[in-house]
Amino acid sequence: MRKNNKPIINHLNDFLEYLAVEKGLSNKTQENYNRFLKKFFDWLKENKISQIKPAELTEEHIWKYRVWLSRSFNKLKKTPLKKSTQNYYLIALRALLNYFTDRGIISLPAEKIKLAKEEKEKTIKFLSLDQIKKLLETPNEKTIIGLRDKAILETLFSTGLRVAELVNLNRDQIKIKPETKDLEIVITGKGGRTRTVYFSERAIRALRNYLMTRKDEEKALFINYRGPKNTSRRLSIRSIENIVKKYALLAGIPIITTPHVLRHSFATDLLTQGVDIRVVQEFLGHKNITTTQVYTHVTNPRLRDIHRKFHSGRKI
Repeated sequence: MRKNNKPIINHLNDFLEYLAVEKGLSNKTQENYNRFLKKFFDWLKENKISQIKPAELTEEHIWKYRVWLSRSFNKLKKTPLKKSTQNYYLIALRALLNYFTDRGIISLPAEKIKLAKEEKEKTIKFLSLDQIKKLLETPNEKTIIGLRDKAILETLFSTGLRVAELVNLNRDQIKIKPETKDLEIVITGKGGRTRTVYFSERAIRALRNYLMTRKDEEKALFINYRGPKNTSRRLSIRSIENIVKKYALLAGIPIITTPHVLRHSFATDLLTQGVDIRVVQEFLGHKNITTTQVYTHVTNPRLRDIHRKFHSGRKI
């Protein structure tokens, strides 16, 4: 191990290159680490210790940073940072300390950073099949925008794609012929991991109807019809979120509906129909099965009901 006289702040670019080259993380993940670490750098500047070096960082510094995070506010919502959000910042700092260790630079061990204890287990919001049906039938298919939005909703529910993955789809990936009934494509998802996603007949039909209206040369699968000319017309993540919210309101769905709620609904539907959780893990592109197990609270009541019905001992 060796001491390094460069301030922690000046290691940022080297750290991001390390994430890209040695860890193989996507540009989006690198952007997130960059944003989360800049929170820590802001704290260093605020406390006039922006020139602190890796070997000079102490547990006391970390504790004061955690206290500062716990007292910070979400600028948009004007509410205290959630424990889960505080942990994102701490995990990024852990990753930086791990980088120092990997490079043989003396620093505080990453395990010295304790994460904030979250108040309660995450609850998964999902739509029932009746609500899904209402949502999918809401767009007006007599308009170009309605056909596009119908295709977006059908694709989200059919594939379980993350919204960022949906936004990145290109038209040349969707090869639909008149006789096409089944379609599967390979995408690159979170963490640069590839997986296959599958389109239902309903989704294929909606995509076919939408693509027949496209006379432009845009590369993106889903485009904005109202944006400024001479710029990329690819729909943004925020645009997709607004589209889903719009139709959820029109359909009278009480649950706050986002693209991720449709992803939850996709997974929940598979599990309640008896699909093995490891297969669902593959569909969702989760690296670890523990991430997928968050859905088991949905299937557990169903298993209990099956046990009561078929194995209650009433016939003994």
